[in-house]
Amino acid sequence: MADNLTPIEHVSDTALWVATFRAREGRRKKPLFRDPYAGILAGERGEWIARTMERSRYIAWTVVIRTVIIDAYIAMLIAEGADAVLNLGAGLDTRPYRLDLPSDFQWFEVDYEPILALKNEKLRGTPARCALERWAVDLNDAKAREALLAQVSERARNVIVLTEGVVPYLAPEQVADLAKALRRFPSMKHWIADYMTSVVKPWLTGRHARQMRNAPFQFFVDDWHGFHAGNGWKAREVRYYGDESSRLGRQFPMPLWAMPFMLLASKNRRRAIGRLAGYALLEPKN
Repeated sequence: MADNLTPIEHVSDTALWVATFRAREGRRKKPLFRDPYAGILAGERGEWIARTMERSRYIAWTVVIRTVIIDAYIAMLIAEGADAVLNLGAGLDTRPYRLDLPSDFQWFEVDYEPILALKNEKLRGTPARCALERWAVDLNDAKAREALLAQVSERARNVIVLTEGVVPYLAPEQVADLAKALRRFPSMKHWIADYMTSVVKPWLTGRHARQMRNAPFQFFVDDWHGFHAGNGWKAREVRYYGDESSRLGRQFPMPLWAMPFMLLASKNRRRAIGRLAGYALLEPKN
């Protein structure tokens, strides 16, 4: 096991970390969602990582709000005619087991082999609610990625691409490559991805980020919308953490030292702070 300074040994460990927060949410008196499989997948190591990582309570809040946002996006797009989800960097996501999905809906999970093997082992015998397949593909391998996208495109015509908690760990050039690759396939109708302004960079890369040195955040661009537009995508909508948390009644667990600043801030300033990050629903730019 890693030492206490580096509980995250590899980016795949973040899947254990966030699964723990999904499991904890289900144990609340009034949870925003229930994920009965998350704890099974996260195990003791996931709990240890969550206890050891600094600022875990802030990450937990983010994971919960983003889960609600993404669940809503997927439900909306299925109602509009989507016939598949391509979950790139799927981690320990359990949506194929817990969401109300059409039985013939196609769900493709892509990640590192060890993560997929863990899911296959821990969830063996648990029926998915749709047609679920798992593929071990290195998304940095352009040839393998192209073959994957081509295969999915042969089997589905209205695909939701999901990259939950994936893009922040990629360098801008890697995100650009992925965006262009997805854009080459007309069946990739929508892409659900992290929205994050460069204002949050100091918070995510400062001294406290030493625990994340084996999986650092890399994707910071000054013009998020311009970046994606330049690579063939536009935001149909962005659901911001601040707005969603207010709607859901689950406010950010603000540290005590920050409370006076927020109380003195104007309404517009507080709103701007709440819109520094969230999740975007992208669609191809014409």
